[in-house]
Amino acid sequence: MAARKPAAQQPASFQWSAENQRWCDEQTKKYPEGRQASCVIPFLWRGQKQDGWCSIPMMEVIARQLSMPYIRVYEVATFYTMFNLSPVGENFVQLCGTTPCMLRGAHELREVCKKVIGAENHVSDDGKLSWLEVECLGACTNAPMIQISTKEGDHYYEDLTPEIFEDLLAKIRRGEEVKIGTQHPGRHTSDPEGENTTLTDPTLYDGSRAQPLKEIPNAQPATPAE
Repeated sequence: MAARKPAAQQPASFQWSAENQRWCDEQTKKYPEGRQASCVIPFLWRGQKQDGWCSIPMMEVIARQLSMPYIRVYEVATFYTMFNLSPVGENFVQLCGTTPCMLRGAHELREVCKKVIGAENHVSDDGKLSWLEVECLGACTNAPMIQISTKEGDHYYEDLTPEIFEDLLAKIRRGEEVKIGTQHPGRHTSDPEGENTTLTDPTLYDGSRAQPLKEIPNAQPATPAE
Protein backbone atom coordinates (compact mmCIF):
# COMPACT_ATOMS: atom_id res chain seq x y z
CA MET A 1 0.00 0.00 0.00
CA ALA A 2 0.95 3.62 -0.44
CA ALA A 3 3.08 5.25 2.22
CA ARG A 4 1.00 8.21 3.35
CA LYS A 5 3.94 10.57 3.41
CA PRO A 6 4.51 13.47 1.00
CA ALA A 7 7.40 13.24 -1.44
CA ALA A 8 10.71 14.69 -0.26
CA GLN A 9 11.04 16.72 -3.46
CA GLN A 10 8.29 19.32 -3.80
CA PRO A 11 7.60 21.91 -6.52
CA ALA A 12 8.27 25.54 -5.70
CA SER A 13 4.64 26.55 -6.24
CA PHE A 14 1.23 25.51 -7.51
CA GLN A 15 -1.19 27.38 -9.74
CA TRP A 16 -4.58 26.35 -11.07
CA SER A 17 -5.12 26.32 -14.80
CA ALA A 18 -7.58 28.97 -15.97
CA GLU A 19 -10.23 26.29 -16.56
CA ASN A 20 -9.77 24.73 -13.14
CA GLN A 21 -9.78 28.10 -11.41
CA ARG A 22 -13.18 28.82 -12.95
CA TRP A 23 -14.34 25.38 -11.82
CA CYS A 24 -13.18 26.08 -8.26
CA ASP A 25 -14.98 29.41 -8.20
CA GLU A 26 -18.22 27.73 -9.24
CA GLN A 27 -17.89 24.98 -6.62
CA THR A 28 -17.50 27.38 -3.71
CA LYS A 29 -20.77 29.07 -4.66
CA LYS A 30 -22.61 25.87 -3.81
CA TYR A 31 -21.94 26.23 -0.08
CA PRO A 32 -23.12 28.79 2.50
CA GLU A 33 -20.61 31.36 3.67
CA GLY A 34 -18.22 29.80 6.13
CA ARG A 35 -18.82 26.26 4.82
CA GLN A 36 -16.40 26.33 1.88
CA ALA A 37 -14.14 23.77 3.61
CA SER A 38 -16.62 21.17 2.34
CA CYS A 39 -14.91 21.59 -1.06
CA VAL A 40 -11.58 20.23 0.13
CA ILE A 41 -11.93 16.71 -1.31
CA PRO A 42 -13.24 17.90 -4.73
CA PHE A 43 -10.45 20.51 -4.87
CA LEU A 44 -7.75 17.96 -4.06
CA TRP A 45 -9.18 15.57 -6.66
CA ARG A 46 -9.29 18.31 -9.29
CA GLY A 47 -5.75 19.34 -8.45
CA GLN A 48 -4.59 15.74 -8.77
CA LYS A 49 -6.23 15.49 -12.17
CA GLN A 50 -4.33 18.63 -13.20
CA ASP A 51 -0.87 17.67 -11.90
CA GLY A 52 -1.15 13.93 -11.39
CA TRP A 53 -0.53 14.19 -7.63
CA CYS A 54 -1.17 16.38 -4.60
CA SER A 55 1.86 18.46 -3.67
CA ILE A 56 2.32 20.49 -0.49
CA PRO A 57 2.14 23.80 -2.44
CA MET A 58 -1.19 22.60 -3.86
CA MET A 59 -2.49 21.89 -0.36
CA GLU A 60 -1.38 25.33 0.77
CA VAL A 61 -3.19 27.03 -2.12
CA ILE A 62 -6.37 25.04 -1.40
CA ALA A 63 -6.16 25.94 2.30
CA ARG A 64 -6.04 29.63 1.45
CA GLN A 65 -8.87 29.29 -1.08
CA LEU A 66 -11.13 27.61 1.43
CA SER A 67 -10.08 29.71 4.44
CA MET A 68 -9.09 26.65 6.43
CA PRO A 69 -5.88 25.72 8.26
CA TYR A 70 -3.30 24.05 6.03
CA ILE A 71 -2.99 21.14 8.46
CA ARG A 72 -6.65 20.21 7.87
CA VAL A 73 -6.05 19.94 4.12
CA TYR A 74 -2.92 17.91 4.83
CA GLU A 75 -4.89 15.57 7.10
CA VAL A 76 -7.43 14.88 4.34
CA ALA A 77 -4.81 14.36 1.62
CA THR A 78 -2.75 11.97 3.72
CA PHE A 79 -5.75 10.02 5.02
CA TYR A 80 -7.38 9.05 1.72
CA THR A 81 -5.37 6.68 -0.47
CA MET A 82 -7.14 8.08 -3.54
CA PHE A 83 -4.72 11.02 -3.33
CA ASN A 84 -1.19 10.53 -4.64
CA LEU A 85 1.42 12.21 -2.45
CA SER A 86 4.28 11.84 -4.93
CA PRO A 87 4.57 12.18 -8.72
CA VAL A 88 3.14 9.36 -10.84
CA GLY A 89 3.61 8.35 -14.45
CA GLU A 90 1.37 9.52 -17.28
CA ASN A 91 -0.32 6.14 -16.85
CA PHE A 92 -0.68 5.30 -13.16
CA VAL A 93 -1.21 1.55 -12.73
CA GLN A 94 -3.09 0.52 -9.59
CA LEU A 95 -2.77 -3.21 -9.06
CA CYS A 96 -5.45 -4.82 -6.91
CA GLY A 97 -3.89 -7.23 -4.42
CA THR A 98 -6.95 -8.09 -2.32
CA THR A 99 -7.98 -11.72 -1.82
CA PRO A 100 -9.94 -12.51 -5.06
CA CYS A 101 -7.23 -10.94 -7.23
CA MET A 102 -4.48 -12.50 -5.13
CA LEU A 103 -6.01 -15.95 -5.58
CA ARG A 104 -6.33 -15.38 -9.33
CA GLY A 105 -2.81 -14.19 -10.06
CA ALA A 106 -2.15 -10.70 -8.68
CA HIS A 107 1.29 -11.84 -7.48
CA GLU A 108 2.30 -12.66 -11.05
CA LEU A 109 0.99 -9.27 -12.23
CA ARG A 110 3.07 -7.62 -9.50
CA GLU A 111 6.17 -9.27 -10.95
CA VAL A 112 5.28 -7.89 -14.39
CA CYS A 113 5.07 -4.39 -12.88
CA LYS A 114 8.52 -4.79 -11.34
CA LYS A 115 9.94 -6.10 -14.62
CA VAL A 116 8.39 -3.52 -16.96
CA ILE A 117 8.13 -0.42 -14.77
CA GLY A 118 10.45 -0.90 -11.80
CA ALA A 119 9.94 -0.58 -8.07
CA GLU A 120 6.59 0.38 -6.58
CA ASN A 121 6.06 4.17 -6.52
CA HIS A 122 8.86 4.52 -9.11
CA VAL A 123 8.17 6.52 -12.28
CA SER A 124 9.68 4.91 -15.37
CA ASP A 125 12.55 6.78 -17.05
CA ASP A 126 10.31 7.83 -19.94
CA GLY A 127 7.66 9.14 -17.52
CA LYS A 128 5.01 6.92 -19.07
CA LEU A 129 4.33 4.47 -16.25
CA SER A 130 4.30 4.03 -12.49
CA TRP A 131 2.48 1.54 -10.31
CA LEU A 132 1.14 0.92 -6.83
CA GLU A 133 -0.55 -2.05 -5.16
CA VAL A 134 -3.94 -1.05 -3.74
CA GLU A 135 -6.85 -2.62 -1.93
CA CYS A 136 -10.08 -3.84 -3.54
CA LEU A 137 -11.12 -1.98 -6.68
CA GLY A 138 -14.48 -3.71 -6.82
CA ALA A 139 -14.19 -5.92 -9.91
CA CYS A 140 -13.71 -9.21 -8.06
CA THR A 141 -15.69 -11.25 -10.60
CA ASN A 142 -13.12 -10.34 -13.24
CA ALA A 143 -10.03 -10.89 -11.12
CA PRO A 144 -7.16 -10.29 -11.46
CA MET A 145 -7.51 -6.68 -12.56
CA ILE A 146 -5.92 -3.26 -12.52
CA GLN A 147 -7.01 0.35 -12.85
CA ILE A 148 -5.00 2.78 -14.96
CA SER A 149 -5.46 6.48 -14.22
CA THR A 150 -4.53 9.29 -16.58
CA LYS A 151 -5.46 12.96 -16.76
CA GLU A 152 -8.21 11.94 -19.18
CA GLY A 153 -9.83 9.33 -16.97
CA ASP A 154 -9.67 6.08 -15.02
CA HIS A 155 -10.26 2.67 -16.60
CA TYR A 156 -10.36 -0.97 -15.52
CA TYR A 157 -8.52 -3.79 -17.31
CA GLU A 158 -9.72 -7.20 -16.17
CA ASP A 159 -9.21 -10.96 -16.55
CA LEU A 160 -5.49 -10.43 -16.95
CA THR A 161 -2.71 -12.95 -17.35
CA PRO A 162 0.98 -12.00 -17.05
CA GLU A 163 1.36 -12.24 -20.82
CA ILE A 164 -1.70 -10.11 -21.58
CA PHE A 165 -0.69 -7.57 -18.94
CA GLU A 166 2.86 -7.18 -20.23
CA ASP A 167 1.58 -6.72 -23.77
CA LEU A 168 -0.99 -4.18 -22.53
CA LEU A 169 1.72 -2.12 -20.80
CA ALA A 170 3.89 -2.20 -23.92
CA LYS A 171 1.02 -0.89 -26.05
CA ILE A 172 0.24 1.86 -23.56
CA ARG A 173 3.88 2.88 -23.50
CA ARG A 174 3.84 3.15 -27.30
CA GLY A 175 0.66 5.22 -27.19
CA GLU A 176 -1.46 2.54 -28.86
CA GLU A 177 -5.15 2.11 -28.15
CA VAL A 178 -5.93 -0.65 -25.66
CA LYS A 179 -9.28 -2.35 -25.12
CA ILE A 180 -10.86 -1.30 -21.83
CA GLY A 181 -12.53 -3.85 -19.55
CA THR A 182 -12.25 -7.61 -19.72
CA GLN A 183 -9.33 -8.93 -21.73
CA HIS A 184 -10.89 -12.39 -22.02
CA PRO A 185 -11.80 -12.99 -25.68
CA GLY A 186 -14.88 -15.07 -24.83
CA ARG A 187 -16.39 -12.88 -22.17
CA HIS A 188 -18.78 -9.91 -22.16
CA THR A 189 -18.42 -7.52 -19.19
CA SER A 190 -18.85 -9.66 -16.04
CA ASP A 191 -20.93 -12.40 -17.66
CA PRO A 192 -19.79 -16.02 -17.30
CA GLU A 193 -17.51 -17.31 -20.02
CA GLY A 194 -19.29 -18.66 -23.08
CA GLU A 195 -23.00 -18.48 -23.83
CA ASN A 196 -25.62 -17.76 -21.20
CA THR A 197 -27.12 -20.91 -19.68
CA THR A 198 -29.74 -19.42 -17.35
CA LEU A 199 -32.63 -16.94 -17.70
CA THR A 200 -32.68 -17.50 -21.45
CA ASP A 201 -36.48 -17.79 -21.89
CA PRO A 202 -37.55 -14.78 -24.05
CA THR A 203 -40.87 -14.54 -22.21
CA LEU A 204 -38.99 -13.35 -19.15
CA TYR A 205 -38.30 -10.08 -20.96
CA ASP A 206 -41.16 -9.45 -23.41
CA GLY A 207 -43.77 -8.55 -20.79
CA SER A 208 -46.00 -11.56 -21.47
CA ARG A 209 -45.54 -12.87 -17.92
CA ALA A 210 -46.63 -9.64 -16.27
CA GLN A 211 -49.73 -10.00 -14.09
CA PRO A 212 -52.28 -7.26 -13.50
CA LEU A 213 -52.16 -6.07 -9.92
CA LYS A 214 -55.63 -7.46 -9.16
CA GLU A 215 -54.48 -10.97 -10.04
CA ILE A 216 -51.61 -10.94 -7.57
CA PRO A 217 -52.73 -12.50 -4.25
CA ASN A 218 -52.98 -10.06 -1.32
CA ALA A 219 -51.69 -7.17 -3.46
CA GLN A 220 -52.51 -3.75 -2.06
CA PRO A 221 -52.90 -0.74 -4.33
CA ALA A 222 -50.47 2.06 -3.70
CA THR A 223 -51.80 4.96 -1.67
CA PRO A 224 -50.98 8.54 -2.63
CA ALA A 225 -48.28 10.18 -0.55
CA GLU A 226 -49.60 12.76 1.86
